[in-house]
Amino acid sequence: MAVESATQRLARLLQLVPWLVNRQGIDIEQAAAEFGVSRAQIESDLALLFMCGTPGHMPDDLIEAEWEQGRVFLRNAETIARPLRLGVDEALALIVGLRTLGDVPGLGDRDAIDRALAKLVEATGDASAASANIQVRLADLPAALLADLRGAVRDHRRVHLRYLVASRDETTERDVDPMRVLSIDGHWYLEGWCHRAQDQRLFRLDRVESWQVLDEDGTPPPEAAPRDVASFNAEVFTSGPEDIVVTLALQPHAAWVADYYPVESAQVMPDGSVRVRLRTADLTWLRQLVWRLSGAARVIEPEQLRDDVSCGATEALAQYPDLPGLAGTTGDVG
Repeated sequence: MAVESATQRLARLLQLVPWLVNRQGIDIEQAAAEFGVSRAQIESDLALLFMCGTPGHMPDDLIEAEWEQGRVFLRNAETIARPLRLGVDEALALIVGLRTLGDVPGLGDRDAIDRALAKLVEATGDASAASANIQVRLADLPAALLADLRGAVRDHRRVHLRYLVASRDETTERDVDPMRVLSIDGHWYLEGWCHRAQDQRLFRLDRVESWQVLDEDGTPPPEAAPRDVASFNAEVFTSGPEDIVVTLALQPHAAWVADYYPVESAQVMPDGSVRVRLRTADLTWLRQLVWRLSGAARVIEPEQLRDDVSCGATEALAQYPDLPGLAGTTGDVG
């Protein structure tokens, strides 16, 4: 289980206090179920509230919590229970987000978005004009793909995907029972139960080469449950302890590699190249990638990969001894 961050806990506490203030005497088990945590976690949160209050508070101003009899009561928490007021920067961020959401292909009912956007623009006045030139770029996908997958989720229909596994540079065929379509960090994903893996998987939609909604029931098994979006980066893209660390130097026109493949870091160097660090359990696809980039990528480490790339390029060029202009080119590849 992923360790909860301080930010995640603070967000829950800010929701928990007003929720409890308006439900005095609620059963603690019901509160735990509402927030998707254990009873022990709710008790820990309540104990923490004993140290919270308004700035410059006196001891009597601290929040008081009582739950010994299995029912929760809060006192001295009325101030934090009031609705929060948005600052200008926060309101502008919401305006940009809502405008971006409104441009999503295949989105159904937009009335709620339009109403919320109108209220925010009216509340911020002239300040909202500053957001007009701000654009958020989402992955460019066929509108039919998003519409079909959303329909499959709604109608509980299985989908067949021809999907590129970037870490192996391999195209696979998969039948998936879809759970939801969501956007994370500018990329669209399908979360669903993969029959090939017999497990829950997250599929990046710009790697779907083709798709078909099947006339078969696509209800995921009971053990498949949507995961917390905040944990995706940690859970989906974390590599294993046995994986090999690889560092590549990419020419500017090959910098797309850092966006397309899961990398740990990407650093722009003074000469304009991009140095990326990634982990993989299989070097085969990386050798093929470096060869395919044809001089736009250079292996920094590990030495094994650098030697394999260089030797493979040399052997390939040896098959064409009569072609002009190939002498001395293998050094750029490795």
